[in-house]
Amino acid sequence: MTKIAVFPGSFDPITVGHVDLVERALPLFDKVVIAVGLNSQKQSLYSLEQRLDWLAQVFANEPKVETGYFQNLTAHYCQTIGAKYLLRGLRNASDFDYEKTISQLNNIIGSGFETIFLISQPGYSHISSTIVREIIKGGGDASPFLPPQVRIKPMEF
Repeated sequence: MTKIAVFPGSFDPITVGHVDLVERALPLFDKVVIAVGLNSQKQSLYSLEQRLDWLAQVFANEPKVETGYFQNLTAHYCQTIGAKYLLRGLRNASDFDYEKTISQLNNIIGSGFETIFLISQPGYSHISSTIVREIIKGGGDASPFLPPQVRIKPMEF
């Protein structure tokens, strides 16, 4: 039986913290699918195509990583691709409280999905896509928080 994990998120943009979590999860699974969740309630800074392209570039040399996207429930996407595991990163106690609730709901909706939590490395615990987007929008240099394949110019408003 193939062990497939889904790492869902907006990846708007992907950060070095995301990359670290995927790399640490690879020994645990046969395949890790990084899935961009589309949320009509959220305005993304980057297009789906751009985010998928970045993911493909970052993990181009990793055969166990695939990418995808979904629009509705994460649990339904997992069922569609045969995944039994969700991968989530925890940066702090607030993340844990939120992710625990989502994990329990996914377990019910997904008929027994298991969520695997990896605690962020100390050097990455302060990084989030939300913060990185704010740096970019504010005209700052976000490169210390991004994989080298993700080249972003500060936005000018």
